[in-house]
Amino acid sequence: MSTSKKRVLSSKIDQFVGQEVMISGWVNIRRDHGKLIFLDLRDKDGLVQVVVNPRVSEEAHKATQEVRSEYVLEIVGKVNQRPEGAINKDIISGKVELEALDVKIISTAETPPFDLTTGGEEIGEDLRLKYRYLDLRRARMQKNIRERHKVIKVIRDYLDKEEFIEVETPVLTKSTPEGARDYVVPSRIEKGHFYALPQAPQQYKQLLMVAGVEKYFQIARCFRDEDTRSDRQPEFTQLDLEMSFVEREDVMDLNEALLIHIVKTLFPHKKIQNIPFPRLTYKDAMAKYGTDRPDLRTDKNDPDLLAFCWITDFPFFEKTDEGGWTFTHNPFSSPKPEFMEDLMEKKNIPAIITNQYDIVLNGFEIGGGSIRNHKAEALQKVFEIMGYPEKQITANFGHMLKAFSFGTPPHGGIAWGLDRLIAILENQTSIREVIAFAKTGEGRDLMMDSPAEISEKQLKELGIKTGK
Repeated sequence: MSTSKKRVLSSKIDQFVGQEVMISGWVNIRRDHGKLIFLDLRDKDGLVQVVVNPRVSEEAHKATQEVRSEYVLEIVGKVNQRPEGAINKDIISGKVELEALDVKIISTAETPPFDLTTGGEEIGEDLRLKYRYLDLRRARMQKNIRERHKVIKVIRDYLDKEEFIEVETPVLTKSTPEGARDYVVPSRIEKGHFYALPQAPQQYKQLLMVAGVEKYFQIARCFRDEDTRSDRQPEFTQLDLEMSFVEREDVMDLNEALLIHIVKTLFPHKKIQNIPFPRLTYKDAMAKYGTDRPDLRTDKNDPDLLAFCWITDFPFFEKTDEGGWTFTHNPFSSPKPEFMEDLMEKKNIPAIITNQYDIVLNGFEIGGGSIRNHKAEALQKVFEIMGYPEKQITANFGHMLKAFSFGTPPHGGIAWGLDRLIAILENQTSIREVIAFAKTGEGRDLMMDSPAEISEKQLKELGIKTGK
């Protein structure tokens, strides 16, 4: 009888029937049947049933006496085929079981604060987030995190074949008015000055187009200090993408093809309701559905039905509470060509339509983008319409205007909310179910207990006084 000294995973153990192997993992459940003790040992792939029989190994049986749930074990044993009537189709190794020859306790464990063998939906979310490292052990959460990895890998592979390159952009950047409030980071060296965490890599990706990259993408971390909401996170992940020498249809067609590829590759059991995706103007969507995020599913009770649609032709500007103008999506979009004259002359402002497009899935906006203004004078007019004085335009966006003066290709792109997309594809009710270390709807990290105070020494080094 041969012995595999290398650790074998639950998903591969049925390849070693009749052999001795070593497995390692956490005790999912321990069942004591008198002389026989049964363990369900859990690794990253699933469960293995282990039988500990004192007639086979008295030492293994003795070691198992003190074992409890979530102990970490290393077990050497013989892989036996289960009888036909004893096959467990609910676990990945259900055709076999391991007859223990040696049991080694690697690590003991306190009793967890909640049951890890269920899906976890019945447990209060605050408790789950406080002990997130335990919550992530459950099979549903393991699946969510691993499927998230697969989605991102498929995206990377697809875009690589389309000749995109992945470029990382800075996390410490400059605070500029882009819609939400910035998270700011004080500079120790230049006291009284601050970095900002990026709400999105918008300006950097456009500057990459100026730089001649032509096809860029990034799995980007974004940060927005927004008002609390149940399904919102202060930090989140985007697929960020930008292309040069393109028109709106080029960007939309590429992204539609990529979304279809993700579904067909990783979620073949799901049905896309309409291919190509339906396209609605903002005006028509609001008139027919009363929302620019319509749920077009013909059967809303079918969790595996995916109804994508594009929303186009958004108004460029909308009124602020103070009576001025602000952008509806972002200030870097271009107007549709027939409205460029109105933009340049700052007239008929409510009627200006932008080259913006949103992608909607089952009633949720999962992405948005636009063809950009690539001429400095046109971008300048946007900021003027919004009422920014010349000095503020230069201070906040002078780097963009200067960059555009050196010859800029027409370009456009999009950003997907990856957390939202993956949550929908995984049939999860919240984006927190597909984020490894999520925060509460109020932006608190209950596991790390943050945000938290910092020491007086740190405050002094940064030149900061609190209002306490």
